[in-house]
Amino acid sequence: MSGGNGSGLLRVIPLGGLGEIGLNCLLLEYGEAAIAIDCGLMFPELHMLGIDLVIPDLSYLQRLGDRFLGFVVTHGHEDHVGALSYVLRDLPVPVYAPPMAAGLLTEKLREHSLLDDTQLKVFRPRQPWQMGPFAIEAVHMTHSIVDAVALAIRTPAGTVIHSGDFKLDQTPIDGAASDLQRLAEYAADGVLLLLSDSTNSEREGYTPSERTVRGDLDRIFREAPGKIFFSTFSSHVHRLTQVLDLAQRHGRRVITVGRSMQNSIKIASQLGYLEYPLSLFADMSELRQLDPQQVLMLITGSQGEPLSALIRIAVGDHGQVRMDPDDAVVLSSRIIPGNEKSISNMINHIYRRGARVHHAANAQVHVSGHASQEELRLLLRLVRPRYFVPVHGEYRHLVRHRALAHSVGMTAESTFLLEDGHVLEIDASGARMAAPVHAGRVFVDGKGIGDVEDVVLRDRRHLSSDGLVLAILAIDQHSGEIIAGPDLLSRGFIIEENGQEYLDRAKGVVLETLRNITAESRTDSMEVKEEVRKSLKRFFARTLERRPVIVPFIMEM
Repeated sequence: MSGGNGSGLLRVIPLGGLGEIGLNCLLLEYGEAAIAIDCGLMFPELHMLGIDLVIPDLSYLQRLGDRFLGFVVTHGHEDHVGALSYVLRDLPVPVYAPPMAAGLLTEKLREHSLLDDTQLKVFRPRQPWQMGPFAIEAVHMTHSIVDAVALAIRTPAGTVIHSGDFKLDQTPIDGAASDLQRLAEYAADGVLLLLSDSTNSEREGYTPSERTVRGDLDRIFREAPGKIFFSTFSSHVHRLTQVLDLAQRHGRRVITVGRSMQNSIKIASQLGYLEYPLSLFADMSELRQLDPQQVLMLITGSQGEPLSALIRIAVGDHGQVRMDPDDAVVLSSRIIPGNEKSISNMINHIYRRGARVHHAANAQVHVSGHASQEELRLLLRLVRPRYFVPVHGEYRHLVRHRALAHSVGMTAESTFLLEDGHVLEIDASGARMAAPVHAGRVFVDGKGIGDVEDVVLRDRRHLSSDGLVLAILAIDQHSGEIIAGPDLLSRGFIIEENGQEYLDRAKGVVLETLRNITAESRTDSMEVKEEVRKSLKRFFARTLERRPVIVPFIMEM
């Protein structure tokens, strides 16, 4: 068998990231051992009201106990590592990560008071290590963050290649192209299974090199008559390398705004990925003494996040920085699905300040970090796996990537379309789907992890669309006599001043309902609540065709 001669069973179980953008986490099981590749988060969708973050449900991992040997990280993006600082509280296992990802994780774990209790092990490409029956080697790949890797995992059943997030940039900023030679060497020995990034599987051709943004960025730096606000993902060191170089060439001092940006620059500098003279940077206190044409502000907030520095400056609500008509704003990042409206609103605010906005729709200021169709085909032809599973993407991306595999000669029987919780089993007799395991999403709301469930989100959506009516009554707990009320208070349902006559009618309906039940029933507060709720629900639906959340509050006297 490809890459191995064992007869044991290899199980491949995605717990996140297949059928969505984010939450990337994939489990490999062999015998009595298991490892997980990545553990990412996703940002909340529009219907997830009040939710801060979403992380994968790893209850299946927790049930493995000591069989679970740890996490292996492919790179430091939040959709691949962002959940670790939450799940390591209940899963205190080792984490293996490349240098940049390890640096970013160190800061996250320190914030969550987990650093001292976490075994964070740093690996580099072509330096193999062992985790139970899994012999693992990282293979350097180009992506929109430094230290991105594919993983070559030798198991007794055969070799598994996990591409991580990648593109095949032939002219990378740091000169380190993807290590296709090492992948070819694994292919020569035989590859059992390829798991490959599907994010850009719908995009034809090749993804442009990171160097292609240089021309338009240089033009913006040359022509901007005022300050430049440059916003990109803080971990995009290759983009930051170009921006810092342009700042030096055009005589601009750099002021960083946002903790994540400052942390990324510090970590990348310590690792030797960013080099610049200290004099290039200025402190915020020096801003007023600098000519606007001498200022570049590296700033977080490219996704229009409500509390980010960029949106606060755009709405004129930042205590230290003002945006002026001669200024230029560069949004040098892709739009994370779900953030379209927030970014659009932010751009409108920027234009109200009189500044000019440069973004993907009007300038070449961003290129993707993910492989397009021809690169995906190239990897398939290079690796020549026996079996193939597309990973990392929405369902349509997975379907398209599977079709690409068929276009290079793979059969339908050797390619598998998995979603979260699906189980693929491979042994000497072949590959097949098995019974699924539990997979899902856990909501992070403030300090609460998993305490907000779908029913809570349903109530929040209900409140946001239909409003709230509070019905307050006082009842004698012995006789069932109504002592006071009902008083009706509404929020988001009807303007009480203008609707008092309507609310008085609703009160009459409640009183009539309570008069029609026995005095004994009125001494039971739970029964009274249900009668009040039902009567108001029917009245509001019949008269206004509205369905507010109705909360009866009964005081027993």
